[in-house]
Amino acid sequence: MLKTTRRAAMGMLATASLVLTGAFAHAAPSADRWQIPVHTKQLANGLTVVVSPDASSPTVGISVVYKVGMRLEPKNRTGFAHLFEHLMFQGTPTAPKGVFDKVITSGGGNNNGSTRPDFTNYIETAPSSALESMLWLEADRMKTLDFNPATLKNQQDVVKEEIRVNVQNQPYGGFMWLDISALAFDKWENAHDGYGSFVDLENANLDDVRAFHRDFYGPNNAVLSIAGDVTPAQGFALAEKYFGKIAARPTPKPSDFSEGLNTKERRLTQPDKLAQVPAIAAAWKLPARASKDQAPFAVLGQLLAGGDASRLYQGLVKGRELALNLDSFYGLTGIWEYDGPSLFTVFALYKPTTNADTLLVAMDEEIARIVKDGVSDAELRNLKTALLADWYNDAEMFLRRADRLAKLQALWGDASIVNQVPDWIAAVTSADVQRVAAAYLTTANRSVIDRKPAAMLAPPAAAQAASQAASKP
Repeated sequence: MLKTTRRAAMGMLATASLVLTGAFAHAAPSADRWQIPVHTKQLANGLTVVVSPDASSPTVGISVVYKVGMRLEPKNRTGFAHLFEHLMFQGTPTAPKGVFDKVITSGGGNNNGSTRPDFTNYIETAPSSALESMLWLEADRMKTLDFNPATLKNQQDVVKEEIRVNVQNQPYGGFMWLDISALAFDKWENAHDGYGSFVDLENANLDDVRAFHRDFYGPNNAVLSIAGDVTPAQGFALAEKYFGKIAARPTPKPSDFSEGLNTKERRLTQPDKLAQVPAIAAAWKLPARASKDQAPFAVLGQLLAGGDASRLYQGLVKGRELALNLDSFYGLTGIWEYDGPSLFTVFALYKPTTNADTLLVAMDEEIARIVKDGVSDAELRNLKTALLADWYNDAEMFLRRADRLAKLQALWGDASIVNQVPDWIAAVTSADVQRVAAAYLTTANRSVIDRKPAAMLAPPAAAQAASQAASKP
């Protein structure tokens, strides 16, 4: 539950003095905001350890973030980073499969993992009495895995089934985050399908698994974060105890996957055999991480598509009744959690009586209104309050706090960014919002996929035959 003092802090949005020159400056934190405790230490083997003590509950959350994701997987092994995440739960020579889950869940905890373009994270939460066991297990699978044909085949099948369930046999099939990236980006690292093709997944072998673990899963390529009922001294001592003897390993130098903004609109129409109504995904390339435009874009995204009160929802769903719903995404992560090219994507189901062009014109009109008129003081305050409420609510939960701190340390090189983001948001002005809307939300920087039920794209005779066949008993 949100503490009263912290809720009050959310409402005190005093403007911070912040100078932004190409990258975010390190502004002094505002005294009227909750300062999340952040203590950082790097071990001799390169592992960075972050501890955020909070004795309000006898529980802890931990996150281990490895600085490898979909962008760094081999070109002929699409989906391998995700496959490897699954393999990390299959046991080690000293802790066979099932030990990890048993140690954590027996104490009422839980664990999970996820793969994103720039990182792979492994998270656990449990009573603080289980902290040493969790750290031992995380260190154990950092050292080595149980590399064997049976577990590889099993997880290849599991990932393929995920693709069937979440993509192939699902209406719209994730086109708003898989296909839109392939359309918007030029470089393979940014554009390829991170879920992977069946051929690439099946071709993965044990040598690939061993090499990936060796190259990317060393302590020098990882961040360990602990939040909750632990002191910094305890956290650092336990990290040294369990991780300190793991040797650093050379990490391959990544290729240059940077991309500029697009200079010409990209459009694609796709059929969907499972969809009942058409849908649209419109995506724009985002500002680079740590640019002066990142915080203003966070406010702009909230203004445009941050819930039922947003401009696009009110304009397209409620007002003109063109769309049936509306949602938005920052790639596969969030506005603060990417370290390479990413997208701001608006996704909507729309009525068959309209079309994608009409929706895009309506979006452009809302964007043009922002560029011309900016945002009122009252609306700007509401947007910032919503963003800061989300930011602090996540930090209240030890698991999410640990995970956020680990990601910020891995991507930004500084977990204390967690206490600077609120000041960056508070410093955003209406002119900032106008500037980033004009710079990024352009037609030239936009990629659009119009996903239609297959029958809508079929020739009239074929569509009529399909309709008659469907109507027969």
